[in-house]
Order: sequence, then C-alpha cells, then structure tokens
Amino acid sequence: MISIEKHIQAENVLATSDWDVYRIREDFPVLHQTVNGKPLVYLDNGASSQVPQVVIERGSKYLREEHSNIHRGVHYLSQRATSAYEGAREKVRRFLNAKDSKEIIFVRGCTEGINLVAYGFGRKFVGAGDEVVVSAMEHHSNIVPWQILCEEKGATLKVIPMNDSGELLLDEYEALLTERTRLVAVTHISNALGTVNPIKEMIETAHRKGIPVLIDGAQGAPHVPVDVRDLDCDFYVLSGHKMFAPTGSGAVYGKQEWLEQMNPFQSGGDMIRSVTFEKTTYAPIPAKFEAGTPNIAGVAGFGAAIDYMQALPWDQVAAHEQDLLVYAVEHK
Repeated sequence: MISIEKHIQAENVLATSDWDVYRIREDFPVLHQTVNGKPLVYLDNGASSQVPQVVIERGSKYLREEHSNIHRGVHYLSQRATSAYEGAREKVRRFLNAKDSKEIIFVRGCTEGINLVAYGFGRKFVGAGDEVVVSAMEHHSNIVPWQILCEEKGATLKVIPMNDSGELLLDEYEALLTERTRLVAVTHISNALGTVNPIKEMIETAHRKGIPVLIDGAQGAPHVPVDVRDLDCDFYVLSGHKMFAPTGSGAVYGKQEWLEQMNPFQSGGDMIRSVTFEKTTYAPIPAKFEAGTPNIAGVAGFGAAIDYMQALPWDQVAAHEQDLLVYAVEHK
C-alpha cells in the first residue's frame, strides 16, 4: 500500500503539471467509478485505452440514427452510414498524412492489418529462398504471421538483434538485408520496452536496396506524430483501441502501388466488382481489402477518437507522462 507521504507526492505531481488530469478524467465514464472506496486509476493503455464520452456517443448515434449497410444502398440511412464510414477514412488519411484516402484500409486492429499484408503482399511476392526481416523486440503479432508465411513459402525469417539497452543494432540490421530480402517488418515503438526505433533511418536503409517496409504503429500512432509520406514507409498499421476508439477498429496505410498489386485478403461483399460462376473481378482499393459488412459503428467511433486525440495539447500530455514516469521509477 502506498504511504501517506508518497500519496501526497503523487498528488503534487498531478497538481504541478500543466496537464489537468482531473479535467481529462471527466471525459471518460469508466473512470467515474471507485474501487475499494478509491477512484479508479487505469494504467494499462498500452494494451487498450479507455473510451471518452464523445466516442461512445458517436458509435451510439450510428446505432440509434444511422444504422444501415454502407456503399450498397441509395436510401437515406445507407447514405448517412456511408458518409460516416468514409468520413472516418478521410480523418485517418489526414492523421497519417497519406496521399489519398484509398490508401487507408479499415481492419480490426494491428494484428489483422499485419495479417492482411502478410497474406496479400507476402503470398504474392515472397517465395522459396526469400527472406523477411523483423526485430528482436517485436510483439508476437508482428512475428507469427511472418513465421507462418515463411513456413508456407520456404522462406527464412531473420531477426535484427538489440543491445542490453533495448536498442536495435543498426549495423547488424543493414548486414541482414540481402538481394533475397522481400520485406522488413518492424515496430515503431516497443510495447514492452518503450524503445522508439529510428524508423525513418531504417526505412531509408531498406529502400536503398529496394526493400519495402511495414511499420507496426500500435504504440507509435497514439504517442507521436506520424507522417507516412515523410517516413516513406510502404505500410503502416494502427489499432483504434489503443487510441481511445472501440475495439475492433483500426487501419492499414499502404502505398497505392503496392495495394493495387496485392492479392485480396478476404473475399465477398464489397470487395467484388462483378461475379459469375466462371470469374470474379475485384473492386478497386480500398474496397478490394474490405470484404463483407464492416464494423461501421466502431469505425465512426474511430473517427471521433482521432478528433479527440488531435484536440489534446500533446506537449502537455508528454510532459505529464514524463512526470509520472519519474515518480514511478523513484518510488518503485
């Protein structure tokens, strides 16, 4: 149990920061409850962040006033639902500074996004004797899809080592890249270590050898500005539920030239342009990768969550987070 002295020190951390944590807590209904007579404190945002009232209301509004299937109907509700869904896509585009909204594919989260690329890109461009490079600090969601792909194709999975400080060894990374390397898949920020990888430098290194790069942005997108055009990454995946959005929401950014060449991930519904028993042709991107009826309420909430995030003073957020880190380390 925390001592009275440490409790007072913790209160002082909150009180002296420019970040008004008590005001922000009011935005999150889940934090209005108490546990054992004390206000609930939630620190597991790296796994899944809580959801502010504005996001809850946006998803609820869709279910209450707009519920209908998207893209396929000319009636009023379908048009409203389609507008909400495509409006969220444009918000993700702006958030990542992608060139075009058709480069944004909605998925359930980073895990599905990485699997989409492993299936659509990997099964087309990776063959026997080829190589895929990941790092030693990857979440298993950015390891297992590539293991499965390599086992299936007879390819090799190579691992970038790191030092005792949790930093990737960039010289050894460059040495791993060969003429058989078909993709590099690396995390932006480690969920376990907090390491912020020099991904722009790593992308440039891979591109000098003509190798595309996927960035796992599960922890990057919620914490640092992401400009996919400045990074020049080929794929960037992000999870809505780590960004104040509902679970089951997320996105893949992919460069248009890659998405247009890739195989579909799933089939049926909106990803079809025409179908006969003899042949099916696929819809253009992004519909090509969005089979079936999507999580429309979750995507609408995802858009609202991005609006909420972008309204926050992120310099103050970062400073407050640093204050909490210092306090936690000093009193562990």
